[in-house]
Amino acid sequence: MKFEFIKSDSYKIIAYGNEKTTLIKMIESMCLSEDSKIIGYLDDEIKELNPNYIDCFITSKDKVYAVYKNEKYLIKYRLYELFSFLSDSYIYINQGCLANVCRIDHFKINIGGALLIVFKSGYQDYVSRRKLKEVKERLGIKNERKN
Repeated sequence: MKFEFIKSDSYKIIAYGNEKTTLIKMIESMCLSEDSKIIGYLDDEIKELNPNYIDCFITSKDKVYAVYKNEKYLIKYRLYELFSFLSDSYIYINQGCLANVCRIDHFKINIGGALLIVFKSGYQDYVSRRKLKEVKERLGIKNERKN
C-alpha cells in the first residue's frame, strides 16, 4: 500500500489497495468525521465534541449521552440518528450503547461468557448476546479454546 499526505486548504486523501481493509475504513472515517461535530450539554456547559474522541453513546431514562473524557454529555439525537451519520468506526454493542471501536481499551470475559468492553475513559458496558457475533466479527475476535 502506498500512502501520501499533502497539506492544503482543500485536502484530498487517496488510498490504493486490493480491498477496503479495516485500516482504510478507519482512515476514511477519521477524515470524514473531522468535519462533523456533535453538541453536548453538561450542566451549564455546552461543548462541541469530536466523534473520534467519544467513547460511546448510551441511553438512560429516554435520553442519549456521549461518554467523553470521563463525563456524560447530553446529546439531542437518538442512537439510530447518530448511527446513520457517524463513521464506520461505531457499532452497536447492545440496544442502548453505540460504541466507538477506536476507543476500546480492552475486553473482560466473565465465567458465563459475557463480554465486557472497557473504554479508554474507563467506562464499561456489556455486549448483548444478540450483538455478540457481530461485535466479534467486526473486531476480529476469534473463538479459540485453550486445551
